[in-house]
Amino acid sequence: MAHFTKATSLHDWLNQRMGIDTVRRVMATEYWIPKNINFLWAMGMVLAITFGILLISGIFLLMYYQPNVNLAFDSVNYTIMQEVGYGWLWRHVHGVAASVVFLIIYIHMFTGIYYGSYKKGREMIWISGMLLFVAFSAEAFSGYMLPWGQMSYWAGMVITNLFSGGSLHADGLVEWIRGDYVPAQAFLNRFFMLHVLLIPLAILGLIGLHFGALRIPHVNNQDGEEIDFEAEAAKYKAGDKANSKVIAFVNDFMSKDMMVVGIYLIFFFYLVFFHYDFAMDPVNFDPANGLKTPTHIYPEWYFLWSYEILRPFSTNVGLIAFAFAQVIFFALPFLDRSPNAVPASRRGLFRFWFWAMLIDMIILTAMGKVPPEGSFSTIGLYAALTFIGLWIALPFITKFEKKV
Repeated sequence: MAHFTKATSLHDWLNQRMGIDTVRRVMATEYWIPKNINFLWAMGMVLAITFGILLISGIFLLMYYQPNVNLAFDSVNYTIMQEVGYGWLWRHVHGVAASVVFLIIYIHMFTGIYYGSYKKGREMIWISGMLLFVAFSAEAFSGYMLPWGQMSYWAGMVITNLFSGGSLHADGLVEWIRGDYVPAQAFLNRFFMLHVLLIPLAILGLIGLHFGALRIPHVNNQDGEEIDFEAEAAKYKAGDKANSKVIAFVNDFMSKDMMVVGIYLIFFFYLVFFHYDFAMDPVNFDPANGLKTPTHIYPEWYFLWSYEILRPFSTNVGLIAFAFAQVIFFALPFLDRSPNAVPASRRGLFRFWFWAMLIDMIILTAMGKVPPEGSFSTIGLYAALTFIGLWIALPFITKFEKKV
């Protein structure tokens, strides 16, 4: 049995039983961050803050939301927006945060790709991050169903139809997911449960996994420099902070994070008060009607790139391409055969691959919002083929990359 002594303070009493000093040292004051990083490394903290905003605003909305197909639309658009004091504000905050969080995720993701932060023992950092992306996507999709507007209903219809597998005709699986032949009360109940309980718990667990995966290999730096963290940490603890290449996560790095978070919150609340409409589709202000199909069905902007990869092809080929797009980012650490964990600007052909991929995803996003007609359809097809081709080419253009 552990040896306990008479506690001299509440801190000492808790420390003997929970090891709070050890936890603080391991996770904060002696968790080392390289000095040579820029503001893009603060995106993880920005994401954590945004997730906190989503949780808090979601709790307030949950107090008045009615998960019933006959009441859901009015509970959002009348009760919350018009009758509850500041209900409109909480909805704007939740809607804007749900959209902006994906902007930050994409910045965070492409920062990791640009600086090679998935290489040399950091594979689990990348994989856990991609699992978080999937979890946030599921959370966003389930939340989009809850207002039970016209676009909510038909987006749910289209997305769940994907599980039929095209020529496989797995209609039974689709019905099992919906709990009915079409989206109805069982469907809304299930997605309500997923949105408010199951997926948020998964996100919290994955955040812990992601942060834990960072602890051993530490974060990368903008120069790709190999740092002896133990030696540099020894300098820091000895008082030679100026010559040490690392700083403590708390309070040194955290103070820089908070500055970036402060600037982000100014931008965030500017959107909440003046441009919240970008996060709310006008079509979704019409009640769900299963007998009236919208002229053009499309998902939220953060899903448009993968939706456009699905659209230009026949059903079976499109589903294969769509599935490819959903999983291929997980394989990045293994497809990139280069030994270099340096910025893309120093990596020969990979530099062109990175910018081509970024531009192509922007084009796919733009094409996913417009009807698949005429030149838009042609551009979408070539952009989808380019996306697939870039991933097929990646192992070949990195295999012969010279050591930097």
